[in-house]
Amino acid sequence: MASKPLNNIWIRRQQCPCGDWKCYIRLDGDESTTTTYNNATKSEIEPSTTPSPSPSSSSPLFTPYVGQIFRTDDEAFEYYTAFARRNGFSIRKARSTESQNLGVYRRDFVCYRSGFNQPRKKANVEHPRERKSVRCGCDAKLYLSKEIVAANGATQWYVSQFSNVHNHVLLEDEHVRLLPAYRKIQQCDQERILLLSKAGFPVNRIVKLLELERGGGGVELPFIEKDVRNFVRACKKSVQESDALLNERRESDLMELLESCKVFVGERGDVGFVYEFTSDESGRVESLAWAYGECVQGYSVFGDVVVFDTSYRSVTYGLILGVFFGMDGNGNAVLLGCVLLQDESCRSFAWALQTFVRFMRGGHPQTIVTDIDRGLKDAVETELPNTNHVVFMWHVVSKLGSWFSQALGSHYDEFRAGFEMLCRAGSVEEFEQQWDLLISRFGLVPDRHAALLYSCRATWSPCYIRQHFLAQTMTPEFSLSIDSFLKRIVAGPSCMQALLEEVSVAASLSKQITPRVPYPSMKTCMPMEDHARAVLTPYAFSVLQNEMVLSLQYAVAEMANGPHIVHHFKKMERECCVFWNPENEEIHCSCKEFEHSGILCRHSLRVLAVKNCFHIPEQYFLVRWRQESSLVSEENQNGMGIGDDDCVQTFQSLTETLLTESMVSKDRLDYTNQELSALIDRVRNVAPANTCISHDC
Repeated sequence: MASKPLNNIWIRRQQCPCGDWKCYIRLDGDESTTTTYNNATKSEIEPSTTPSPSPSSSSPLFTPYVGQIFRTDDEAFEYYTAFARRNGFSIRKARSTESQNLGVYRRDFVCYRSGFNQPRKKANVEHPRERKSVRCGCDAKLYLSKEIVAANGATQWYVSQFSNVHNHVLLEDEHVRLLPAYRKIQQCDQERILLLSKAGFPVNRIVKLLELERGGGGVELPFIEKDVRNFVRACKKSVQESDALLNERRESDLMELLESCKVFVGERGDVGFVYEFTSDESGRVESLAWAYGECVQGYSVFGDVVVFDTSYRSVTYGLILGVFFGMDGNGNAVLLGCVLLQDESCRSFAWALQTFVRFMRGGHPQTIVTDIDRGLKDAVETELPNTNHVVFMWHVVSKLGSWFSQALGSHYDEFRAGFEMLCRAGSVEEFEQQWDLLISRFGLVPDRHAALLYSCRATWSPCYIRQHFLAQTMTPEFSLSIDSFLKRIVAGPSCMQALLEEVSVAASLSKQITPRVPYPSMKTCMPMEDHARAVLTPYAFSVLQNEMVLSLQYAVAEMANGPHIVHHFKKMERECCVFWNPENEEIHCSCKEFEHSGILCRHSLRVLAVKNCFHIPEQYFLVRWRQESSLVSEENQNGMGIGDDDCVQTFQSLTETLLTESMVSKDRLDYTNQELSALIDRVRNVAPANTCISHDC
């Protein structure tokens, strides 16, 4: 009988890229992921604990009273627990009463010192242990009763008896946390404790390290050394008992995932689906990569910039999830491929990049965008030597708190403001100067994280990466697009065998829920604006239109030797130098916006307007931003619906073939652009029909 597949739980990678295995990072959103992990692994990994209520809750908390109403008995227990903690004691569940009609209709909650300890039968040993009891007959209690309040059987709970009279001393806040009911080891601390224990740290050193990480003082820890010792002992016993079984089930699940790859083409009809895997000496699957037919098709158009996201790892299988993304002509993330890696080594990342290039028929991207990772950096340098490597600025900024907030304390906000100013440096020389001042000012010269940032400055600092082509992948909107795609995959527990289908569904859903962006209305009435609207996608046109509107705020001064100096009429910002060659219609700006995003900057547009240019040169409309770059048929600009007619399908097939063949070499691409420009001009001279396209082509 086949065993039930394991629940596959994804969490964000927490290992710091600085190389110190004891250092870890905590990003925004980790708490929700940890909660998912805690709930889903309750029956498979280890017993989870319920978090104790915080005494600092901002919600009002009053003394319970007879007649107080609660929706459920659990709600009443949480309320009474919070009240007890604020008042220096804890509670426990006593007896409950049930009937055949109402089920459980009475719950008794009492003080933890209620009643008296019942004498136990002494063990047959020479010197039995005499355990003292904390119970002293305290009469503090809260009794609940259930009643039916509606004809449809709806019920509620009310307080039938309440007493807050104690016969013992109530504890202060610094002592009440030590009661067993409130000593809970949360999931984030559990992972840290197990990691340190596995590395050979004794329990007392683990506790000291956790205290230091929280700023010192054991009062910050919601547990004591005894709890850590019991937790480590229980985990070791649990692991020894179930590790062999879990390993066997993991291997079985990965083999079934591999079998799913083999039959995916037949079941889904995706003849372009490709996959590769590696295995160890015993034949166990180590790493697996795959790409759908649409991925290869999308890469032929939008493969100039590739984002390789490795944010998530599987708790259940210990695998890293890597997803390759591109940006389409409408600014949305498109899936290009997926990979599961056994570790974060340079060798694993190198295999992932090699396999991805093979899937994409040997094509190397101009730029690849990743997280900060030494192994990944070395792999990119080895496997993609001619590709520009860039690190997402979001990945840098999100780690600053974990790296520097504890060391800088109250000065962290000041450091963060200085770092943001550093990112606005206009030149490499200015960046180097401001970096030295910033690091010296806050005493971070010996800090390993500051050294890591500086060593990778050429991959994340805006003044360094300005010359690299990135389309619009560094915008917050694109980051959200990637994040929403990933969350559709890792949102909840699922079996590994369903991963192929989940990723495919997420990619299809991403296309379905992406709103169709309408063209913005004309804002400048410039002929260049009308020209761009007829060529670019709505997204690219909106970006260019914004630059066109801002260009009206700039003044142009033509120098004697040819270049034009462009500056804002009011703001004290850096001047830009624009070179315009009217003979071959070439324009270059010192801000390098076109080289960076593929869309002309406001400075270049201002010079074109001053030079009485009524159209934008064709070479400044990149293929990826043109309307014809879309491989999905949509409604045309006149609002006519184009259905799944044979004529449209034939045209789409020819377009896909043309794009694929054109991207083989630069000569082919230049020839195709030249011929298509002439063809588009001829098509525009054909009078549009007022009827939809028919089947008779």
